[in-house]
Amino acid sequence: MKQHGFFDENDRLKELSALGDPLEKLNKYIKWDNFRGILNKTLKKEAQGPGGRPPFDYVMMFKILILQKLYNVSDDQAEYQIKDRLSFQRFLGLALCDTVPDAKTIWHFREELVKANILDTIFYRFVRQLEEQEIISYSGSIVDATFVDAPRQRNSKAENQKIKEGKVPEEWEGKKKKHKKSQKDIDARWATKNKERHYGYKDHVKIDAESKLITKFSTTSAAVHDSQELSKLVDEKDNILYADSAYVGEEIQKCIPRKAKNRIHEKGYRNRPLTKTQKANNTRKSKIRARVEHVFATMTNTMRGIVVRSIGMARAHANIALMNLTYNFWRYIFLMRGKRAYA
Repeated sequence: MKQHGFFDENDRLKELSALGDPLEKLNKYIKWDNFRGILNKTLKKEAQGPGGRPPFDYVMMFKILILQKLYNVSDDQAEYQIKDRLSFQRFLGLALCDTVPDAKTIWHFREELVKANILDTIFYRFVRQLEEQEIISYSGSIVDATFVDAPRQRNSKAENQKIKEGKVPEEWEGKKKKHKKSQKDIDARWATKNKERHYGYKDHVKIDAESKLITKFSTTSAAVHDSQELSKLVDEKDNILYADSAYVGEEIQKCIPRKAKNRIHEKGYRNRPLTKTQKANNTRKSKIRARVEHVFATMTNTMRGIVVRSIGMARAHANIALMNLTYNFWRYIFLMRGKRAYA
């Protein structure tokens, strides 16, 4: 075996760069320090006295959460992969001699963000940055939703009935059962689509048709119909609105801004099928509307799955916010690289 050299680590990192390290591109295009102010303001605590280990850098911890969403890894796997992979260490600004946050520290940091409820703020600050750079044009907007699968619960029929009624089963109450209750998700729901069963939540999104960037989102249980969240997604910025036929109805029309052109797919009904003209119109609309499927495909394939490992709506929403933000980061560097190529 060759003897370990002083420059071996740098040489290996140069090789990774030559192969096209995607994390290096994230560091190049994302201005991470833009998030330092809100993270420090929200999370920084007064020292309780001398001694004790200083906290890890908040921006570095935030980047770990982005890594987790990009590669779909748990807290334990995040700790292991950071220690194991030079590309992860370089992305986070760590050297081999530096201490790596353990799984509990990563979990605690994410919990602090959930309690502070600042991930939505971070997401929409980045959207405003994209608007200021004129990357988001709002020439057309597309709305849709996707299932976000959560860990499946093994409850009895009686327990599930109580949960549907918005109650907590008596069997989970009491001091002796508090640990069982903490492991039960009373917010997630079952839903069926195309004969496929899903358990968990839904990510309702609006994307900019031109850039394919997510501009708004909301979180519900999987049982909520897509159309019920439309009023939370559309606003006066929308000029043209695209959606599939799930968003048809009089109440839906009321949600759409007056100036926005309605390009929602028309829907056929029993004894009243679509005409040839309506079908042709839907086909034309599909060429634009289908772009939202590219967003979900990126999350499923590049980001390795649309899932959450958490329990409860608050944590699910935080994880979905991180997932949408990570997608926007990924899409942003793709768009910026394209601009540089044609500059």
